[in-house]
Amino acid sequence: MRRLLESIPYPALLVIAISLGITPITPQPHLVEKLRMLFQGTLVKPIDIFDLLCHAAPLLLLALKLTLERNPGQD
Repeated sequence: MRRLLESIPYPALLVIAISLGITPITPQPHLVEKLRMLFQGTLVKPIDIFDLLCHAAPLLLLALKLTLERNPGQD
């Protein structure tokens, strides 16, 4: 897993994370909408959960890559 994350360049990961994080722009980004639903307790449909995971995955990968880079000696 570490090798896979190391092989993904930061610029590509940032572009993907930002693109999926803000799409669609109107009426509001899906990530914002799904997080709001999660905090309100209305995120119950499987399609909404899948949508949240798809839009949040690049951000999670970016966070994981940053975390692994800060702790290089741990596997």
